[in-house]
Amino acid sequence: MRKIGLLTGGGDAPGMNAAIRAAVRTAIYFGLEVIGVEGGFSGLIANKFRRLDSSSVSGIINKGGTILHSARCPEFKQKDGIKKAVENIRKENIEGLIVIGGDGSLKGAYVLQKKGIAVSFIPASIDNDIFGTEETIGFDTAVNTALDAIDKIRDTATSHERIFLIEVMGRESGFLALEVGLASGAEVILIPEVKFKIEDICNVLKKGRKRGKRSYIIIVAEGAGKISEIGKEIGRRIKGEVRTTTLGYLQRGGTPSADSRNLACRFGAFAVELLKSGESGRMVGINKGKVVPLPIEKIYRRRKRIDLRRYQLAKILSL
Repeated sequence: MRKIGLLTGGGDAPGMNAAIRAAVRTAIYFGLEVIGVEGGFSGLIANKFRRLDSSSVSGIINKGGTILHSARCPEFKQKDGIKKAVENIRKENIEGLIVIGGDGSLKGAYVLQKKGIAVSFIPASIDNDIFGTEETIGFDTAVNTALDAIDKIRDTATSHERIFLIEVMGRESGFLALEVGLASGAEVILIPEVKFKIEDICNVLKKGRKRGKRSYIIIVAEGAGKISEIGKEIGRRIKGEVRTTTLGYLQRGGTPSADSRNLACRFGAFAVELLKSGESGRMVGINKGKVVPLPIEKIYRRRKRIDLRRYQLAKILSL
């Protein structure tokens, strides 16, 4: 193998740049040429390629986002779009491709693998919902970013004796909400994986008030329900001020944490090593502290399950 490509797809995650840097410099160490794809899978279709060298990735390990840019690509879901992408990869003489991204990018990597393109996939997503890996690049940073905001909101909640509902990202998974809720000491955590009743939430609040508690933090995963409707219903049943806050995209940006950077360095280097050794169609994951290869074909359709023991622990500690 003499030339590899590199792209970032889907939503950005803190640490993507660190993964790009690790992949590029590891490839150069092994004597490989590296081609960056601008704009994710859209760049494959539009033939937006540029050569990356060691200086191209200088000073980016601490940067959020992705220097290669990213975009959703509906065209890649169509046969013509896939065909064009494969043609452009072959015209550029790219012999192996590293895809960095979340669930959608994993499926895209699988499609390319089935078309005969050698692929390594690096999971980078603040949702941490990729099956087969204990953690994804960017998750730790997003947790700490959300936690910092929630700690500030708690100050206001305490000062004004209010009930605050705070929505965090995560799509249809509650990994981010659970991790943030446990770390922030939230009184209630609402995630898609666990059904809830407004009545039960209100009972928690009422019991707290009997103990003299006057402020509450309720963490709501975006896939658990509409925060505005949940807030209105709680306000209708419970006396007191109820406020809602959506943290939104601030969770996806910012300087990556040490954990996100180190994970990205390990994942990026290992992805190159896999391609160089002729092992393609693999996702890089981490299991019990060890970086491991996982077959994309066997994992791309599987759903990662949340650890409900952590959810129960959060409930116990909020009493």
